[in-house]
Amino acid sequence: MKIKGMRWWIIVLVFLAAALNYIDRQTLSLLAPTIQKDLSMDDRDYANVLNVFLIAYTIAYLVSGKLVDKMGTRNSTLLFVIWWSISNMLTAWVHGIKSMNVARFSLGLGEAGIWPAASKIVSEWFPSKERAFAIGLYTMGSTIGATIAPSMLNALVSYNYAEKLPLAMTLFAQGTGWRMAFLLSGLAGLLWVIPWMILYRKPRENSFVTEEEIKHIDDADNSSTTVDEPAWKWRQILTYKPLWLLLFARLLTDPVWFFYQSWFTKYLTAERGLSQAQTSITWMVYAAAGAGSLVGGWLSGVLIKRGMSPVKARMLMMLATALLMPLSPFIAKVAGISTTMAVTAVVVFATLSWLINITALIVDCSPKHSVGSIFSIVAAGSTLGAIIMNMIVANMVSGPSSKPLGFLDQAFKAIIGPLLDTISGKGYSAWFLVMAFLHPAALLLLWLGGINRKQAVA
Repeated sequence: MKIKGMRWWIIVLVFLAAALNYIDRQTLSLLAPTIQKDLSMDDRDYANVLNVFLIAYTIAYLVSGKLVDKMGTRNSTLLFVIWWSISNMLTAWVHGIKSMNVARFSLGLGEAGIWPAASKIVSEWFPSKERAFAIGLYTMGSTIGATIAPSMLNALVSYNYAEKLPLAMTLFAQGTGWRMAFLLSGLAGLLWVIPWMILYRKPRENSFVTEEEIKHIDDADNSSTTVDEPAWKWRQILTYKPLWLLLFARLLTDPVWFFYQSWFTKYLTAERGLSQAQTSITWMVYAAAGAGSLVGGWLSGVLIKRGMSPVKARMLMMLATALLMPLSPFIAKVAGISTTMAVTAVVVFATLSWLINITALIVDCSPKHSVGSIFSIVAAGSTLGAIIMNMIVANMVSGPSSKPLGFLDQAFKAIIGPLLDTISGKGYSAWFLVMAFLHPAALLLLWLGGINRKQAVA
């Protein structure tokens, strides 16, 4: 049986995987006030748990790209989804900070791999004029997952388990609601594996794909480099200049998106006085992120169809979004939660539009046989930036600690101790000000590095 437009069905599956990925990741941050209370975690403990996840995420990024290139997209994606789903389910049984760290480390090892796999899937299934839109679609899956997560997770926390599901109370006792959230979201990932196994093969190996679609995928701008050529060795990868430009650009800018995923809910409760139930309003932020990912990818695709080169189209869209980022400080300054959320929505819309286009730029500038490896190293810069952000924000909002420093705190104190002392206790407003300048700085870095003169690799 042939399925018309099979490449779009493949992206739907990647979209669903991305949605599950973000629901699993967001469970901790969205329920942080409740979980911190149950496990006696302060904000520094919370930052360390986030960073343990990101350390594993960074390690996984560095090796998962090679795994994708060697195992292929079908088998590697299967491995990643099963790993992170089981890890998330096991989080339901944590009993303290140490066991939470172990569970989140395991989750990070699994979750990172979906992104280099997804980028390689796009390079295999889509010509350059459709890539940014395809990336926008599957990235919107992550934002849709984050959009539905607040209401869904808060409902699980507030459910009357003692009366309606006493078995869960018997199994988990304290914290049954948030523990059930981890268990059920992980189970959903295992169910996703079934359609993936049935439907996914590479285009020429897929019995569902029409000859017409294969010809469309193999158009002129997609044929100069094939996945049959040997993948680059580490020396070739690490001496590829665009890799380093893109890595530092993501190190500067991705912390903005990580902040909204991991800290914005806490900002709303600490600075705006919202309760755990009221934080469901964050669905607006993630809906704006989804719109930004879709619109940003679509507009750069329109520019390419009108004759602009893929690299210049991405850069033009990134310029437009960077110009919106100076709105960030107003999030902390405006009066009223409605205005706060409106300004936040605009900033997050721009953030995701930027992210989609810089992700497409990585695919555009990388030979298909090594997309996974190059993407994973670039993305490691993203998580390093997020780790630094977590430590900075934790110091900004917590002030001097009365507890002994953990190993991450000690490491950062040794490296950037004077900076952390300077910003200690400055509050969230200082971080919103910093975020105003990160995207413009990254755009300048890319421009001066000559990425705009780089020709796209098919």
